Amino acid sequence: MRRIAAAVAGILFSVAAYSQTEGTFSGYSPYSVYGIGNLHSLGNAYSFSRGGTGIADRNHRFMNILNPASVTARDSLSFMADFGLSGKASLFRDGNSKGIGNIYNISDFAISFPLWRNAAFMVGLTPFSDIGYSTTTTEKSSEGESSIGYTGSRTYAAGGTGSVYQLFAGGGVTLWNRLSIGAQYMFLFGNIDKYSSVSFSESSFRSIAAGDTIQVKASTVKFGLQYEQPLGGNYKLSLGATYRMKAAMRGQSIAYDYWSMSSDGNRISRAETPLKGEGLSFGDELGAGLSFRKGDKWAVQMDYTRGNWTGTGFDSFRGFMNNSSHPFTGGIAQSIRGGFEIVPNANDIRHYLNRATYRAGAYFEQSYYKVDGKPLGTVGITLGATLPVYIWYNGLTVALEAGYTGLGGAPVKETFFSFHVGFNIFDIWFRKYQYE
Repeated sequence: MRRIAAAVAGILFSVAAYSQTEGTFSGYSPYSVYGIGNLHSLGNAYSFSRGGTGIADRNHRFMNILNPASVTARDSLSFMADFGLSGKASLFRDGNSKGIGNIYNISDFAISFPLWRNAAFMVGLTPFSDIGYSTTTTEKSSEGESSIGYTGSRTYAAGGTGSVYQLFAGGGVTLWNRLSIGAQYMFLFGNIDKYSSVSFSESSFRSIAAGDTIQVKASTVKFGLQYEQPLGGNYKLSLGATYRMKAAMRGQSIAYDYWSMSSDGNRISRAETPLKGEGLSFGDELGAGLSFRKGDKWAVQMDYTRGNWTGTGFDSFRGFMNNSSHPFTGGIAQSIRGGFEIVPNANDIRHYLNRATYRAGAYFEQSYYKVDGKPLGTVGITLGATLPVYIWYNGLTVALEAGYTGLGGAPVKETFFSFHVGFNIFDIWFRKYQYE
């Protein structure tokens, strides 16, 4: 009970830590100006190192949070926890203009333990989407250009911060030793702030700014199933599927003005609009996966996901819609992922590196929105390894990722490099020692 209390306290601490990100960049990309920002690929360092795959994965050594049915793939009395950190460095190009961004953040926290025989439980917290951008343009006016007289230089600025997170809890059960089913409740929450401003170099003109703060809440359910078929010779073929239901958005949107750029004390709220009943929603998602494994030696996996974000209302609601020269609309989000892992010799007591797990993967994903009528494409490759620590399956997982965003004629090109570090904790509970 002390361990369970400590784990729950850890989750509550993580929720508090996540909640403190308002006003800071938890992500950075000019494309996060659209809708609820850039979606995170659900997963931990274990799945990231393998291209983000895991819908069909059943591995009793590591936690897999991509499919609630996978929670039953475990040793009977095992307790597992996973805590992750991530960082990302990006280079942006827009014609002759360039920019860089660096972000570091908590990426996931989850725990899992058995309930009864073939049933198990999992609870955790991960990011769902993030917003982080800042742009500035300065123009100099000439005499007689404006009807109000000479204004000197004008500086136009726009920015956004915030994140949406998902707190999830669910369980699964294995039937007939081969079919596993699971369900997961997901609570989405977070704060988003977007603003724009114009300031003048001439002191006789007052600088002003306007923006929107959106407090987001939503609830949904995710279902999962996995079927594992032994093929002989320690080979196994696994099939997996998931479905996350569409979620109606709640919360409120607050429109505001600043009559001075020097202090938040000059902020004036103009209107508060409840989001419930506005037709806003998070899109659903359907996923399918395939895994071919030889014991604890090696595994090959492939995943496909598809989410429908058309009709979610983001492209017409103030605060989510953008006023740039590149309008956006909701679309179909898709991804194809593939990955591979191998353990040279899990039982080697002489050579430490032979007990490590090595992984590689690649993916292509299409954004949930369209810019100028075209979806945004991203490709990436991943490399990683889990280094065993002490006894059981405790380990340190490190994943590296390199990718490119800008396929499909996107106006801004992004080249990025990221890392993920995961701490895999494994223990056996309720052991009764016997002595002869």
